[in-house]
Parts: sequence; structure tokens; C-alpha cells
Amino acid sequence: MQSKLSYEAEEYIEAIYRLQNRNGAAKTKKLAKELGVVPGSITNTVEHLEKHGLVTHEPYRGVKLTKAGERLALGILRRHRLAERLLTDILGVELNSVHENACKLEHALSREVTDLIDERLGKPQSCPHGNPIPTADGELKEEEFYPLTEIRLNEHCVVAKITDERREKLLSLAKKGIKPNVSINVIGQSPSQTVLSVAGKKRILHRNLAASVWVRKIGRGKHAQRKKKV
Repeated sequence: MQSKLSYEAEEYIEAIYRLQNRNGAAKTKKLAKELGVVPGSITNTVEHLEKHGLVTHEPYRGVKLTKAGERLALGILRRHRLAERLLTDILGVELNSVHENACKLEHALSREVTDLIDERLGKPQSCPHGNPIPTADGELKEEEFYPLTEIRLNEHCVVAKITDERREKLLSLAKKGIKPNVSINVIGQSPSQTVLSVAGKKRILHRNLAASVWVRKIGRGKHAQRKKKV
């Protein structure tokens, strides 16, 4: 089935997987926004994927992947995230633009070439944005990370992954000094925004952007800072 899917269909499968993980299903409007297309253009491709047993679509509830669709999505994600690692680790492509370039490259990679890239790069566990790379067998190991929107005040954290890899989002975060492996401290939370201390500077994130930044907890406030210096 995978070899018969078009570039467009694979992009849909990947986008549905991402939205399903975030929201439980891919609503038409959000799917259109994720893909950068108008909502009216979604119907034909979704019907095509449903006909081939890759998705189910319930009006007002959205689109979900079937088990076959999920297996296919994991294969596409594997190619995409390994392509990102190839572009950043070997070719030196900037983190902010690697996602879009990998989207173009992933569709040209065969299973054999993908496995060779994996071997050559030393079997990396995550993409440059910190998201896990599925294994060749379709397994995906998720560690215990938390979105910034769920972090308590004065919680000291390290950025583990950024789930929204679109260029404009990454650029916005980069301007605030936020990227994987950067230490941050949550100093304010409200229904509309998260306030951080990043390298001693106050940074404010809109709630939607903060939700795409997942962190590993280190400790609480001064105690965590003191512990780090020992």
C-alpha cells in the first residue's frame, strides 16, 4: 500500500497522526491548517484514504487512523525524522528549516536507504526537535515528558522536545532562546500564556505555542539550582 500512495496522501497520513496524538482525532479545519490547504480540498483525499482502509471519518468528530493507517504513519515518521537527522547532522541544515526540507526528502527514501541512514547515523533515538524516531519494526518509545502548560510555578525543567515543527513556530521559539536541551524555569501560568525564565531573561509564550514545548522536570526553584552546582 505504501508504494501506491501519492506524496499528498502520505502528507495527509502524517498530519492526521500528529493531530490524533494531540487531540484524539483530526478535525477538518485543523487538518487543513496543518497541511496549509483550504478545508474544501480535504474531502477527496480523506475519502480516498478511507476507501483503502487507512482512516475512518465521523462527521463532527474528525478523522482517525486505522491500525493499518497507524503502521503506515509510523513508517513515514521514521523516514521523516531520520531525514531531519541526516540534514542537520551531516549537511548542517538549520533546525528552523529542517522540517520542511525533510517533508520533501522523506517521500524519496526507500526502506533500504532509510535503514542505511539509520545505521550511518548510529541509530539516533530522536529527531533534532527531540521527537522519538520509530524503529524499523514500527515501535515508538515515548519518554515521560510534560507540556509547559502543565508545569507548576518555579519548576526547573529542560526542554525535551518541540512537537510543532513548523518553521514559523520554531523561529518564534528560537528568538526566545527555546530549543531542545535548554534549561528553563516556569515563573508564571495563566489561561492565555506561560511565563518563563530562559538564561536569566523573562520570556512569554502564548498558550498554544507553550503546549508544543515538552520538558523534562529537574526540580523546584532554588533547590534545583543549588543541587546543580554541587
